[in-house]
Amino acid sequence: MPDYYDLETKIEQMIDELQGLCSTNGLSNTASEEVVVTSVFLYKFLNDKFMYNLRKFAEEMEVGPEEVLANKNSYLDGFYDAYPQDVAFRKEDTIEELSNQSLKPGFGKIFDDTLERISNYPSNEKFKVETDEGTKEPLFTRITETVEKGKRDAFAQNIFSIITRDKFDFSPAYSTNFDFYSSIFEHLIKNYNVASGTYAEYFTPQAVSSIISKCLVHISDIDDNKLYDIYDAAAGSGSLVLHLANELGKGKFGNKARIYTQDISQKSSRFLRINMMLNGLTESLGNIVRGDTLLTPAQYNVKGDPASGYRKFDFATINPPFKMDFSSSRDEIEHNWQDTDRFFAGIPKIPNKNKKSMAIYLCFIQHILWSLKDNGKAAIVCPTGFLTAQYKTKGGKLTIEGAIRERLINNNWLQGTISMPGNIFANTPTNVSVIFIDKAKKDNQIVLVDASKLGEKRKEGKNQRTVLRKEEIEKIIDTFTDKKVEDDFSVVVTPDEIKAKNYSFSAGQYFEVRIDYVEITEKQFEDRMSEYSERLSKLFSDGIKLESDIKRELEEINYDNR
Repeated sequence: MPDYYDLETKIEQMIDELQGLCSTNGLSNTASEEVVVTSVFLYKFLNDKFMYNLRKFAEEMEVGPEEVLANKNSYLDGFYDAYPQDVAFRKEDTIEELSNQSLKPGFGKIFDDTLERISNYPSNEKFKVETDEGTKEPLFTRITETVEKGKRDAFAQNIFSIITRDKFDFSPAYSTNFDFYSSIFEHLIKNYNVASGTYAEYFTPQAVSSIISKCLVHISDIDDNKLYDIYDAAAGSGSLVLHLANELGKGKFGNKARIYTQDISQKSSRFLRINMMLNGLTESLGNIVRGDTLLTPAQYNVKGDPASGYRKFDFATINPPFKMDFSSSRDEIEHNWQDTDRFFAGIPKIPNKNKKSMAIYLCFIQHILWSLKDNGKAAIVCPTGFLTAQYKTKGGKLTIEGAIRERLINNNWLQGTISMPGNIFANTPTNVSVIFIDKAKKDNQIVLVDASKLGEKRKEGKNQRTVLRKEEIEKIIDTFTDKKVEDDFSVVVTPDEIKAKNYSFSAGQYFEVRIDYVEITEKQFEDRMSEYSERLSKLFSDGIKLESDIKRELEEINYDNR
């Protein structure tokens, strides 16, 4: 049996040492540190994968790896045809070749030139991230230039001393193990995953992503012969959408889903690309777009035709930013889409004082509903406050929250909700819930789960985070998927019941209030009343004594002993 723990420990140690190297070169807590660490990690991963497949191909051709690299008899072209989804390397690009040059003057430049060369190979064009402006961001950038000029060679030499020790294992036991690479990826980005107020900088915890994907797939009739289009409009580092793809494919997600994403953050888009490459989803890399989803949604069939040209999806997941200042684009968004049903409930007004309090997540909820096919399904992370937010204004007008909840109920799209424990996200104290939507829902049962009391508190750096135990994760999934009813934990309601409570989606408002009655004899009743009477008499007596003591103390106070 493979020793996952041993390899995971070695890889995490490599990441930690790269971070330590950056720290000693003055890059700690800078944007450059994240770029260096993630770029070197990705270069190492791709190199080891290239060399593993190269040796396998050479064995099949009954030649040596060196002969393939030398491109004798066009072996290398045959290799690229056999592994079209791998990043192309040449002999001079490999760790094995570069390590032989590490003592040469100018090794820092040699390494940067290599990264740049790999990025510019025509066959590697598909690994670049597209922006909504039509440009593409390269796979690698020059990284040693982030340190002082006189330190660059030593910096590159130290990088190679770290990445030449151990190798990634691409045998089937590892290459198809989503949980293994999810853990590695979380360790890679944990120090750089700080909420900065831009889209989807939050990393959705693995437990939450797993719960969402399992519940979402369970409510679906999956066709084993179909390839599903799945979408995340504020993808961040991709935890949600990759868990969904994995669940759809029952551990072999490449053959069940094509992923489409957009996110405004350059850092998040870079993380997402790494996450997808770690998990072998290179065929979907061309569908990653960096840009403003609300202003310029990228997934068009017909460019520039907002009424009819937008691609619709089978599944969608999203953990959007909850509040942020988007006042600079708010009016343009409203104007551009006023003739469509995309923002049917409205767009939050610009507040007079705190613009950062604009509830941008309300726009993303509407966008996801608009992006689904007529039988599409979605899971949306939102503030728990949305479940019970004001339904109508004092003047009787629907609020944005009220209009969204009303549409979900009136169209019978709401499958259910799960309210998560507080601090489940280490970067935000906001309590979160997940809304599950099924546009093809046939019954009128809605399951509401309140899991807010589950989990254990753990300290992570300066933050305290709530972590769900394995049995608690299973309980949430089983309760939701089987529509179980449990006192003070879950309830199954109908649309009419929800309408009667101003379209509230909070489980707690539907829990039955229970009063336990205990039978006692007449003598037990009299004894208990006598006990209460004696206790009250003592309290009254103590009160009178206390009042007398206070008065006496006041009388003894005079001007001379002030």
